[in-house]
Amino acid sequence: MKLPGILQFRILKEALKAVFCGPYTSGYPFKPHVPAERFRGRPEYYEKDCMGCSACAQVCPAGAITFKDEIKDGKAVRKFVLRYDICIFCGQCQANCPTEKGIKLTREFDMATTGKRKDLFTTVEKELMLCECCKEIIAPKDQIVWVAKRLGPLTFSNASLMLFYLKQLSLSSSQPMPSLKENQLYRADRVRVLCPKCRREAILKS
Repeated sequence: MKLPGILQFRILKEALKAVFCGPYTSGYPFKPHVPAERFRGRPEYYEKDCMGCSACAQVCPAGAITFKDEIKDGKAVRKFVLRYDICIFCGQCQANCPTEKGIKLTREFDMATTGKRKDLFTTVEKELMLCECCKEIIAPKDQIVWVAKRLGPLTFSNASLMLFYLKQLSLSSSQPMPSLKENQLYRADRVRVLCPKCRREAILKS
């Protein structure tokens, strides 16, 4: 089939351009490749800015982010596991992070490895706050501090939030209060860090 003259001219033009200007592709892997500025690559946790709220795990469509709460020796920790081997780099974790800094997508894309599979995992741990009565988990400590800073003076409308925030600022006694007897709550126990269930019980009994 004979091509139209204008199409022949375009083909010849592209052929000459390739000869004198070189290929369109980059020299990767022999030369480092620099992705575009908004390239969606490997997600990375920034532990100082992450408050452990688990929003990233809840919106991850691939299930690449999971978390587990563990209580050992009276100390509670929330452990996040980010798996790069099943991550689809959609950016939902970054888009839904309340702090907008806790997890971000980098421009790193070359994560192939012939080593152990654990090289494709990363973990982050956040300490949790426990109810002083029933020892149930309330929320991550960093999340409570973040909420208190956002609320400002309204923080003092919630006793648990106020007490914890003042302790972080070293403005209240750091000595532990006497243990509750058989988890019995009285009027004085309202000035404790309590979960919503225990606080409701303390208010009703007072």
